[in-house]
Amino acid sequence: MTADSAATEPLPILLLNGPNLNTLGTRQPEVYGSTTLAQIVESAERRAAERGFGLRAAQTNDEGQMIDWIHQARGAVSGIVINPGGWTHTSVALADALLIPEVPIVEVHISNVAKREPFRHHSYVSPIAVGTIAGLGVAGYDYAIQFLTEVLAGGDEGDRLR
Repeated sequence: MTADSAATEPLPILLLNGPNLNTLGTRQPEVYGSTTLAQIVESAERRAAERGFGLRAAQTNDEGQMIDWIHQARGAVSGIVINPGGWTHTSVALADALLIPEVPIVEVHISNVAKREPFRHHSYVSPIAVGTIAGLGVAGYDYAIQFLTEVLAGGDEGDRLR
């Protein structure tokens, strides 16, 4: 890679997964399916590369670690795709942290949280996100990458995902 090409390459997309998502593939397959997190990341890497972006992926069960990663994203990534897991419904600190990088954020959930327990119906992340994808299974991650890259390309609302 030359210095000129490095200057034109976009910053990577950051894919973050919250608590318990490291157990995908075995945890409640009737809700989350049998695909592992490693398989989701592999697919997301392909989707990002097809659209001209690198991808960094991380998962943690530690809220402080997640917040630290989000802080470090400022100036280092083009955008964030996040499945905050249970923190979606509980963490004001996570929502506050997501404002710091000043990049577009897409929230993704494997299950349709609106059809689940009432406590899952509220998201602290959705008001910050440019979009929320829920209930489309693990394909939601690829759709989130696709949507985020459309946002980053500056497409009009009506032109996205066409």
